[in-house]
Amino acid sequence: MAGNTWAYVRIISGTILGGILGFYVMDRAEKSYKEKVRERLRKYEIEMKKREKLDEVEESL
Repeated sequence: MAGNTWAYVRIISGTILGGILGFYVMDRAEKSYKEKVRERLRKYEIEMKKREKLDEVEESL
């Protein structure tokens, strides 16, 4: 009986700890991805502003 109880405790604790670890890893991956996307968006916006200024200069000529 004690062996079964110990087995259940190991399975349950492994499931809980595995879930926590999985959540942590996915959370880190998501934050990293979001930061990369924000950086790409920032660079894109800077590039668009440069093109917009260039277009304004060309129109004034």
